Amino acid sequence: MLKLGEWIAKHRVLILVFAVVMLIPSAIGYVKTKVNYDILSYLPKNINTMVGQDILKEQFGQGGFSLVMVEGMSDKDVAATADKIAAVDHVSNVVCYQSLTDCNIPKEILPSNISEFFNKGDTNLMAVFFDDTTSGEGTLKAVETMRKITSKQCFISGMSAITLDMKNITESEMLIYAAIAAILTSIVLMVTMDSFLIPLFFMLSIGFAVAWNLGSNIFLGEISFITQALAMVLQLGVTMDYSIFLWHSYKEQQKYYPDSRQDAMAHAIAATITSVVGSSFTTVAGFLAMCFMTFTLGLDLGIVMAKGVVCGVISCVTVLPSMILMFDKAISKTSHKDFLPSFKRTSAFIVKHSWVFLTGAIVLLIPAVFGNSNYGVYYKIDSTFPKDLDSVIANTKLAEEYNMNSTHILMVSSDMSAKDANKMMNKIKSVDGVEFTFGFNSLVGSAIPEEAVPEEIRSVLKSDEWQLMLIGSEYEVASDDVNEQIGTINKIVKKYDPNGMLIGEAPATKDLITITDRDFKIVNILSIAAIFLIIAFTFRSVTLPVILVAVIELAIMINLGLAYYMGSTLSFIAPIVIGTIQLGATVDYAILMTTRYRTERSSGKNKKESVGIALATSIMSVITSALGFFAATVGVALYSNIGLISELCMLLARGALISMVIVICVLPSMFMVFDKLICKTSAGFIPKEKKFEYRYKNA
Repeated sequence: MLKLGEWIAKHRVLILVFAVVMLIPSAIGYVKTKVNYDILSYLPKNINTMVGQDILKEQFGQGGFSLVMVEGMSDKDVAATADKIAAVDHVSNVVCYQSLTDCNIPKEILPSNISEFFNKGDTNLMAVFFDDTTSGEGTLKAVETMRKITSKQCFISGMSAITLDMKNITESEMLIYAAIAAILTSIVLMVTMDSFLIPLFFMLSIGFAVAWNLGSNIFLGEISFITQALAMVLQLGVTMDYSIFLWHSYKEQQKYYPDSRQDAMAHAIAATITSVVGSSFTTVAGFLAMCFMTFTLGLDLGIVMAKGVVCGVISCVTVLPSMILMFDKAISKTSHKDFLPSFKRTSAFIVKHSWVFLTGAIVLLIPAVFGNSNYGVYYKIDSTFPKDLDSVIANTKLAEEYNMNSTHILMVSSDMSAKDANKMMNKIKSVDGVEFTFGFNSLVGSAIPEEAVPEEIRSVLKSDEWQLMLIGSEYEVASDDVNEQIGTINKIVKKYDPNGMLIGEAPATKDLITITDRDFKIVNILSIAAIFLIIAFTFRSVTLPVILVAVIELAIMINLGLAYYMGSTLSFIAPIVIGTIQLGATVDYAILMTTRYRTERSSGKNKKESVGIALATSIMSVITSALGFFAATVGVALYSNIGLISELCMLLARGALISMVIVICVLPSMFMVFDKLICKTSAGFIPKEKKFEYRYKNA
C-alpha cells in the first residue's frame, strides 16, 4: 500500500486533472439516466396487479389513466374540453357523457349508473386514458399539457398527476438538498476539525465521488426518485468519515516525516486505505442487503449507494490527498485550536459509572422495543404532500363531489356473458364502500342498443381477450377498509372468472403492504448477519459482534420507537432504510472504539484503563462523525416539501445522534461488564505472555 501511496502523492496533479475530466462523462450519464417516480412499478412483475398493467398496455394501448373533473361548464364546453384533451399527445382515449352521446342523447335516458358516474350537480367527470405507463415520460408530458390547455375549472386527479407534481418538486429541490447538506456539514467540520479550510476540500472530494456515482447510474438505465434525492445526501453522510481518517492520519504522519509532506501523505494514504476499506465493508454490506428485497426499490437504492461508498473510498485516497498537498500552505494558514473540549472528564465519568449506564440501557430497551413494534405506517406517499399542489386539490375535489378516494380497474374475460357481467357488477356494487361500477355492459341499456356504442368507446373497454370495468371506492388507498374491500371484490370476481384481475393503485398498494412487510424481515436479518460476520472476521471474536450489533440495534429501535411516542406515522420504506443504513453507517463508531480497546488491552493494561483510553481517544471522532452525518441530513429534512424525503432524512439525522450517545455511553459499559468474556472469546485481547500465564494457571 505504501508504493500506491507514494505514486498518488507524486502524481497529484495528474490525478486532479483526471478527476475533473471524469466529470464530463459523469454529467452526461446523469442527464441521460431516467428517473422513475412510480414506486408501485418496483413491485414484482409476476403478481396479478403488474401482469394486468402489462396486458392493459399491450391489448388496449393504455397505461395510466386519470379522472378529470370539470366544474360549472355547459355540456358543449365540456365536449370542447374533452376534444382538446383527446388531441394531446399520448392521450389514447377520453370517455365522458358528451363523448358517449355527442350531446344529442338526453341524460334522462342513460342508465342511471352512467349518469351518476359522469354527472353530479354542476360538475362533470371524464376518464382520460394514456398510451404510456402511469409515470411514463409520455403520460407526464400529457398531464402537463392538459393543465396548460384546460381552464381553472378543470381538476386532473390520479397517480399520473401526483407523479408529475412529485417530479417537479424533486427536480426543483435536488440541487438545494446538496447545497444545504454541504453548507451545514462544512460548518460542523469547521468547528470540530482544526482548520477552517479543510472542510472545503472534504466537500470537493466527496463532490467528485457523488458526481461519478450519479453519472455511472446510466448503466442501470433508470433510478427511482427516492434514490436520486437521497444519494447525494447519504453519500456525503456515510463517506465523510473516510476524509476525517485521512486528515488525522496525515497530521499524525507529519510528526514522523516533518521535512517531507509528500512522504507523510504517502504513509497516510497507505494507513487510510487499510482502515477505510475495512470500515466501508459494513456500510456496503448494509446497502447490499437491500438488494435482496423482492420490492426492487431496495435493489435500486442498494446498488447506487454501495457504488457510492466505493466511489467515496476511491476519491478519499486519491483526490483528497492530491488537493491537500497542493493547497497545504493555505490549509495551514487557516488552522485553529480545537473548539470542542477533550471530554476526558466525561470519559472517566462513564467508565466509573458503567453499571448505571448499562442498567439505563436495559430499562430503555423495554419502551424502545414496544415503540418499535407499534408505530404507525403509511403507504400512500402523496398523503404527505403540500395541500396546495394541483394533484392534491384535484383528488380532494373528487373525494368531496363524487365521494371517490380510489378507483380500481377490473379485467375479466371478454367472453363473459352480459348476464354474468351484470350479476357480478351488481354484487360488486353492493360491497361496502363501492360508489360506482362502470363497464361495457353498463353502456347497453334499454334505450341504447349495443350497436349505438361508438367504436372508439368500445375499444377502450373491450379487446379480443379482455374487457375492462371501473370501480370507484370511497375508501382511501392503503387503508384497512379498502384492503378488505379489494379482498371481497376479488372473491366475487373469481366466482365468475378465475383469471379475472383487479388492478390499479389500491390493489397494487395492497400487494406492496404484504411484500414489503416480508422484505423488511428478510433485509433486517441479512444486514445484521452480514455485519455480524464482518465484525467477527475483523476482530476474530464470538462475543464482540453480538455486543456491537446489539448496541446499534438498540439505537435503531429507539429511533423508530420514538415515532410511536411522538404520535407520528412512518412511511413503509422507513424501517428498511433506517434498519440497514443506520446499522451499516453508525456501527463504524463502535468499531473505532473497539479497535482501540483491543489495542490497549493487548498491550497489558487492565480493563478499566483500556476502556477509559478507548473512550477518551474515540469520543471526539465519534462526535465529529455523528454531527457531520446529522448536519448532512437535518437541513434536507427541514427543507424538503416531499414528506417521504423529509421523513427519511430526519430519521437518519436523529439516528446518527442516538447512535452517537448509545455508543459513547453504553458500549464502554458493556466492555467493562463483559471484559472477561470478551478476552476469552476474542483473539488479540490478551498479551502472549499473559495468555501463557492464564493457560498455565488453569492447566
